[in-house]
Amino acid sequence: MSHTVGVRQAQKQKTRQAFLDAALELLEEQSLSSLGLREVTRAVGVAPTAFYRHFRSIPDLGVALVEQALGSLHPMIRTTVIASDDPEQRIARALELIDGHVSAHPAHVRFIARERHGGVQPVREAIRAQLARFAEEVRDELAKDSEAEGWSAGDLLMLAQLYVDQMLIVASLFLETLDAGAEERGVVVDRVARQMRLISVGRVHWNA
Repeated sequence: MSHTVGVRQAQKQKTRQAFLDAALELLEEQSLSSLGLREVTRAVGVAPTAFYRHFRSIPDLGVALVEQALGSLHPMIRTTVIASDDPEQRIARALELIDGHVSAHPAHVRFIARERHGGVQPVREAIRAQLARFAEEVRDELAKDSEAEGWSAGDLLMLAQLYVDQMLIVASLFLETLDAGAEERGVVVDRVARQMRLISVGRVHWNA
């Protein structure tokens, strides 16, 4: 009996993932607000009624995509700001991690970039909640750094939000130049490194 239940659960999870994969592929060419339920079920190869066994609505599916796109990134985001004796090493590590993620998951990055200010409110709110959680986690990491001495909790959170916003900007720029030549991509990497360096310099002198 337990084996049968396990098989059914695995099949259900497989179908749910098929919906997410199909939606993500369809969203390469359109926004979530224009995505139709029948369009998704047709791509999966199931009847429209099957959709409701997994999601309440298209916005509900969108929220699940947000969780899939951002939920697993929390360890990586924290890693980008872990204290280092060499600020340049920290910047290089951050850019390497972001670049690797964009290269591995371009469709997820594109989805978040488009829907962050898109027309589906539950999805915007889900993205906002994930980014707020990122900022809190980054703040907690920054607080461990000796350079955080004398900083107020509010200022540390503001700095963390600045880092998170910059990471999103970097991810979008890397996405735009994913197929660019080495020279063009090098220009982008140099520019974002300088921007992150500016944040680091400002941080050192904030309480001066």
